[in-house]
Amino acid sequence: MKGNFHQLTSGPTPVLVDFYATWCGPCKAQLPIIKEVAKELKGKVKIIKIDIDKNQQIAHKYKVKSVPTLALFKHGKIIWQEAGMRTKTQILKIIKEKT
Repeated sequence: MKGNFHQLTSGPTPVLVDFYATWCGPCKAQLPIIKEVAKELKGKVKIIKIDIDKNQQIAHKYKVKSVPTLALFKHGKIIWQEAGMRTKTQILKIIKEKT
């Protein structure tokens, strides 16, 4: 996944990364919100989910200490990252402001 992750996040299209864990309750609650954001921004933003238990190196590299953590990448660089649940409105606002 490591090489693929870099490829997925290094283009000009913004990429929202949802760091999650299967055992995480708030992550499960965040999922429908992420799906709504994906639907609304289809073609404008890529969204990928990273299971921190299966991708520990990536989680460690980006200092993911708790889940859910959302991160926004553009051209391979992280332009925003924050832990905790977010509403659809908050996520859309962050993407609009940062990209």
